[in-house]
Amino acid sequence: MLIARVVGDVVATIKDDKMTGRKLLIVREVSVQNELVGKPIVAVDTVDAGIGDVVLIAQGSSARQTVVTKETPTDAVIMAIVDSVQVEGETSFRKER
Repeated sequence: MLIARVVGDVVATIKDDKMTGRKLLIVREVSVQNELVGKPIVAVDTVDAGIGDVVLIAQGSSARQTVVTKETPTDAVIMAIVDSVQVEGETSFRKER
């Protein structure tokens, strides 16, 4: 799993039938201090995330283990929206409400 931030979305009107109705978002890995560090990745959203959300993603075969992505051509999935991150007893990120 990686911590990432949603930075955009993808619209694809022509795609594999198993992907119909799936929301595709662009995410970038972030450090535990919420700084962008990774390259952009397209991930299937299973938790109704939005731009700016910090999320947990899984990649590879693990990405096909959710109810939404099972047996689909998915290489990355957003499976959780992060509320807070604590490192060594210090909160480095807390979601604004």
